[in-house]
Formats: sequence, structure tokens, C-alpha cells
Amino acid sequence: MLTELTIRDFAIIDHVSLTLKDGLTVLTGETGAGKSIIIDSIQLLTGARGSVEFVRHGAKRAEIEGLFIVGDDHSVYAKGEEFGVDIEEDGMVVLQRSITHQGKSICRVNGKLVTLGILKEFGKALIDIHSQHETQSLMDPERHIELLDTYAEDELKQPKQEYKKHYETYRSLKKRYKELSDNEQEMAQRLDLLQFQWNELEEAKLEPKEDEELSEERNKLSNFEKIYSGLNDAYEALYGEQKGMDWLSHAMMSLDATADYDETYQRMSEELSNSYYLVEELTFRLSTEMEGLEFDPERLDEIEERLNEINRLKRKYGQSVEEILEYKDKVEEEIDEINNKDSFLSKLETEIEDVTEDLLLEARHIHDIRTEASKQLTEAVHEELKDLYLEKAVFDVKVEKKQGKQDDPLLKNQQVSLSSSGFDEVKFLITTNPGEPMKPLHKIASGGEMSRIMLALKQIFSRHQGITSVIFDEVDTGVSGRVAQAIAEKIFKISVDSQVLCISHLPQVAAMADTHVRIMKNVRDNKTKTKAKELNTNEKVEEVARMISGTELTETTLQNGRELLNLAESFKADT
Repeated sequence: MLTELTIRDFAIIDHVSLTLKDGLTVLTGETGAGKSIIIDSIQLLTGARGSVEFVRHGAKRAEIEGLFIVGDDHSVYAKGEEFGVDIEEDGMVVLQRSITHQGKSICRVNGKLVTLGILKEFGKALIDIHSQHETQSLMDPERHIELLDTYAEDELKQPKQEYKKHYETYRSLKKRYKELSDNEQEMAQRLDLLQFQWNELEEAKLEPKEDEELSEERNKLSNFEKIYSGLNDAYEALYGEQKGMDWLSHAMMSLDATADYDETYQRMSEELSNSYYLVEELTFRLSTEMEGLEFDPERLDEIEERLNEINRLKRKYGQSVEEILEYKDKVEEEIDEINNKDSFLSKLETEIEDVTEDLLLEARHIHDIRTEASKQLTEAVHEELKDLYLEKAVFDVKVEKKQGKQDDPLLKNQQVSLSSSGFDEVKFLITTNPGEPMKPLHKIASGGEMSRIMLALKQIFSRHQGITSVIFDEVDTGVSGRVAQAIAEKIFKISVDSQVLCISHLPQVAAMADTHVRIMKNVRDNKTKTKAKELNTNEKVEEVARMISGTELTETTLQNGRELLNLAESFKADT
């Protein structure tokens, strides 16, 4: 969960530090106090696009930092391995984002500089943000298949992996078939290019590891004087009268004279003798090596010229001689394919037919799982909608085969369009009034209905997505009365399995909070500042009473606030 949030010089916030707890945290306050600005800062922390306008007037940079604590099996560990970010066993993840007054954005995860895209990947694994705008995103028909697959994740995991392997092969074969069967003029131009490349590589007559061997030889020739001087100095120090070997011989004979008196001396004598003969052998090798040394400037020029040629080819065909030779083999294969296009096309057709059969088999399996999951999801949504006083609403998850084009595969005499997720398209349909036709979710006009449907879906999917923290930004807009109470209860239920941070104007939601934070705006020295204060029990009563009646507090409104808080505590105790 998100345990610490620090914001500095962001919009009208000069410095706010929030310690967040498990369960439901509700942020309340007057309109314009800065509640949504806090959500904006969290969105930036999780990879949203920034702007220089977020930097507080007169400040050099805006800074946001969040500390998350995750469990041992959280998906963020996989993200850490993928992007080379260390995540310790204590499960602490720190996201940092700063935006300078010049518009430059700096992102860090656990102290490591990362790109905005990588920060966004970590953000998606840690936080799920829902605002009125995000609700529209949830209703996006393009995302419905993802949501259904999330709901049936356990059943779909293995079939989707199998399907993906066949699909990648299918795409690769189709792409190659299209390249071979396309425009004859383009193919002839491609053949000319490949033939030129092959001829260039063939004439080069490269040998494996040739560049490494030549570099080693060049190094010796370039440093001939240093090498010869070093070998000669070593040889002179060892061989000759009153040199190293003479003294070693003298020491060996002296120690040998004591060998008969003690086993320790005998072993020391033997060790010295062995060392003497090893050094003697090394001396002979030094002499031989010096005799074989010869400086050849012409050979050095030849090596330099050859290495320049190899480096030129590396810039065009690969980073090493081995990669260049592999590329040459691929070029040769492609030349052969183009020259024998008809036979290769026939072979590809057979391969495409075989892989299509396997692909459709896996796609049908996935389709069947989705169809069964859609029935279960439909029933689950109906149960949630009843709790939100939409008991007359009819919800349906429609799983259909996506209509294909002329060249797409046939399934039971129907062309189907294959994608990376199968041949299905999924639509969430609903009617909220009896007698009206089913419509796609995104065509529902009522904001209140949209909020309730989103919460119903979120209640279901929060149990499957494994998100650390869920944030709701005024998703309860446009509701009141018993519906407001139902929404408050639903938000609390979501907080049982996930940490929830909620901005709300509803007293029913505020009363349900485990932690209640009031956001206030003050003007001092002609500067606007936002502050956050965690409320105690008496302050909670006053804030809830204020949300019920407005700014004026009376004993009656305070009593109403206490009653609402007591009702909330009673509901939470029974949940």
C-alpha cells in the first residue's frame, strides 16, 4: 500500500506530507482547496504526462515522492527484474518524480533514474486511479476483453500462452508470404541488394574470431620495444654470473646440506629445488621468445588495413565477425528463397495452413472459456448492482467472433479476424430501465448510473487485479440519499481487500472512512497554501455535520453527524 506521500511546490501546495494507512482514507474539504491536486500529484508519480504549469509559482521544481509497501508475491518484483531496479525483501518501493520550472521531468524508482515509460509501468502495478474521466476509460469497449480476461485469469493463463506462441509463428509466416508474393519490381530490387551484400561479404573472406586475433597481433607489434625490453631485463636479471639463477643455485646447495638433519629441512630443500628448475625453464623460454621476436612494420600496416575493413563491415552488418557471418547466411537463404519463389510460396502455404489449424484450435478453447466466464461475470455484476439500487438493470457480457476479411481464416464457413488475444470481441451491454433495449456501457447518459456501474465492476475486478492502492476521485458525483449510502458501503467493501484513497463530497462516504483527512486552503502574505490534517473523532463529527448542512453547525447537525458515523461503524463491524 501507499504509506507516505510527500508533495513540494506543486500547484498551490508548498509542502504536504501524508501518512496513509490501510483501509479507507477519505479526503474532504471545500471546492478548490486542493483535493484533486493531490490526486493529480499521484497521477504524475505513476507516469502521467507533466507540465511546467504544475510547478508552484516562484519555485524551481515540483517534487512528489511516494513510499509503497508490497507483499512477497506482488507483481512489482517482476517489474524490478525486468527494468533492473533493486527491490529489497522488506518490500519497500519508492517512486519519485520532479518537474523543473523549465519543464524537464526526472523520474526515479528506489533511487534509480528511469524513463517516464518505466515509471508508468511501476505505477500501473501499484495504483489504480479512478476519476470521472477514468470512469469513461473503464467503459471503453476496447478494454472490455481485457477486463473479462482478468476475471478469468486463472483459466485463461495457459491457453493464452499456447495461443500466443502459435500466433507469433502465424504472423511471421504470413509476413514472409506477403513479402515473397508482393510486387515483382520490389522483389527484383531486393534481390539486387541482397546479391551485392553477399558478394561484399564473400570477397571479405572473414574467419571466426579473426578480428580478435588480429587485434592481439597488432598489440604485440605496436608495443614491440616495450615487450623486448621487458623480456630482456627479466632474462638478464636471472641468467649470468652473480645473477638470480646463481644465487638460487647457491641457496639450493646450502639448504641441501641440511636436509639430512630434519624432515622439515628436507621438504624445504625439495621445494627450493623444484622452484629452481621451474625458474631455469622459464629462463630458457625467455631466451627462445626473444630470439623469435621480430618487428615487421609491413605486417603491422597489413593488420591495420584488415581491421579497418572488418570495422567497416561491422558498421553495416553486425557488431562482431560472428554476427556478420550469421547475417551472410541469412542473406544466402533469402536469395535462395527469392530465386526459388514458387516452391517457397508453396511450402509457406502448407506451413500457414498447419499453424492456422493449431491457432484456431487454441482460439476456440479461449472462446469457450470466455463464454463461460461471461455468464459468471454477468451474474456477479447483477448481484453488485442490486446493492446499488439498480436491481432492475440488466447487464450482459457479449462474446462474439470478430468478422474477418477475405484472406482471414475460415471457422465454420465464417471468416474470423485473428489478433494477439484470439478472434473474440467483447462488449459490456446494459439497460437500466425495463423495456429499453440493451446499449453499450459508454452510451449511458446518467452520471449517477455510470458511477454505480463503475463501482460494481470495480468491486468485482479489484479481487482479481492485485493492485496495491485504489484511488477514487469524486466518482460519487451526481448521487444522493440511499444511493449515496450504497456507494459508501461499496467503496468500503473495496477497501477490505485493497487500500482505498477517496475524494468525496458525500457525508455518507466520509462517515465510512477509517482515516479522515481534511484538505484546507489558506492565504498568507498574498500566497495560497494547501494543508492536510488528519481528523480526530470530534473533528470527524464536525466535518461530517458540515458536509450534511453546509458551513453552519448546530447541535442538530452535529447530532446527525454522530448518528451517521455510528451507522457507518455498525455497518463496518458487520462487514
